[in-house]
Amino acid sequence: MKEYYFSTNKMCVGYDNKPLIREVEITLPKGEILSLIGPNGAGKSTVLKSIAGQLQLIGGAVYFGDDRLGEMKTSELAKKMSVVFTQKVTAEMKNCRDVVATGRYPYTGWFGVLSGEDERIVDEVMELTHTAEIRHQEFDKISDGQKQRVMLARAICQEPELVILDEPTSFLDIRYKLDFLSILQELRDKKGLTVIMSLHELELAKLVSDKILCLKGEFVERYGTPEEIFESDFIERLFDLKEGGFLKNEKLSGYIRQISSQP
Repeated sequence: MKEYYFSTNKMCVGYDNKPLIREVEITLPKGEILSLIGPNGAGKSTVLKSIAGQLQLIGGAVYFGDDRLGEMKTSELAKKMSVVFTQKVTAEMKNCRDVVATGRYPYTGWFGVLSGEDERIVDEVMELTHTAEIRHQEFDKISDGQKQRVMLARAICQEPELVILDEPTSFLDIRYKLDFLSILQELRDKKGLTVIMSLHELELAKLVSDKILCLKGEFVERYGTPEEIFESDFIERLFDLKEGGFLKNEKLSGYIRQISSQP
């Protein structure tokens, strides 16, 4: 495990001590993007919540280098990992900069008073995430796409080494999807940020990811590079497109074949 920044060892996840997915093995160097794909209900969110420590593991372990997640202090973990799950967030009477600044909580102590360095980091992150132009706008009155970017900025303000995102592009139009994912790539390239996220959009997963984890059933179906995942008819089999008859629609079948054949 020493050669990887992030890894799991025979991780088993589920609810009420009932396994949903067994023996999840992930190995990621620092500064890579991992996307989870698979049918609805395959357990993508469950895996992410288990990695984030929001669900107790049924078996196995999660590691940051040599440090085991379950043995890390909450304050230490908050400086290594930030989490953005898909949910409606409200911040009454707060502008966007105020919301982003709350990401400095692991460093500000009980009173939440920002130092000059904290203020500098907030401004820098807002520039990186293209949210500086809306810093004074009320958070509850901006668009969903803008809110997603603000919540990403808040997460990055924690100065994490790893960020976990659950379906971050859901409900966004294509412009905001591409903008959001390009920001992640920029943060990976400039800051060495490691990203683990779930995505529904297969073409975007192929475009942005360094690694892809395919979930279906009790065990991981496949884990590898986009080139290894998007080959032959694997994606059709992953989503049961032929067996269920859904992909007898030739246009949709052609769309999947086109994604798989793109370089």
